Amino acid sequence: MHKVYLLGGERIRKRDGETVNQQAFSDAGGSPDVLVFSWARANFDQTYQRQKLIYNYLRYLGANSVTVAGYSTSKQELREKISQTDLIYLTGGSPSVLIERFKRIEVDALLKDFNGVIVGRSAGALALCKKCLVTIRSTKQVKIVDGLGLLDLTMKAHYTPKKDEQLKRLSIGEQIFAVPMGSAIVYSKGVLSCINQIYLFENGERQKCTTCHIGHS
Repeated sequence: MHKVYLLGGERIRKRDGETVNQQAFSDAGGSPDVLVFSWARANFDQTYQRQKLIYNYLRYLGANSVTVAGYSTSKQELREKISQTDLIYLTGGSPSVLIERFKRIEVDALLKDFNGVIVGRSAGALALCKKCLVTIRSTKQVKIVDGLGLLDLTMKAHYTPKKDEQLKRLSIGEQIFAVPMGSAIVYSKGVLSCINQIYLFENGERQKCTTCHIGHS
């Protein structure tokens, strides 16, 4: 992987993650060919308005072309599409749905070998991590689940201070990167940097995140 952007969330209509995406597009050559994985929502790639919204946004950012990877695409077809792509964009939705689908077709292995830029938004970002935090709808409780493990870190997307007590409790023995809407963790050559404010929870305490070294698989 050349460079990875883990975007904490974005309301595309408001374009409140545009700064992050602009930097990613610049790293991918300015006018990249983009491959979109909208696999975190059951019917996302069949919903015209959603697809049109993301297509128009990526073209606005400067994409030379935008291709959506279908659920039924074979691993070999995906390999070919990825080889012709400068930037891979993973959309939001349910991390568990995205992780299951990627594992089923072994997309995670293809992403490890990809030498372009990857942007993960919300669920797309969480899925790339070794572990991710998800909120259980019925109880509003936060729990840690396994991700694909492309990056050796634990992440919480859509961070707000409302969940601080739960995050402090879960951070006992665990480093948790909490990423607000419109902020991002940027990974390149074993180093993490931040766009806008990121927080690190560790040993029951919260602090502002600074650049650091991490492992990767």
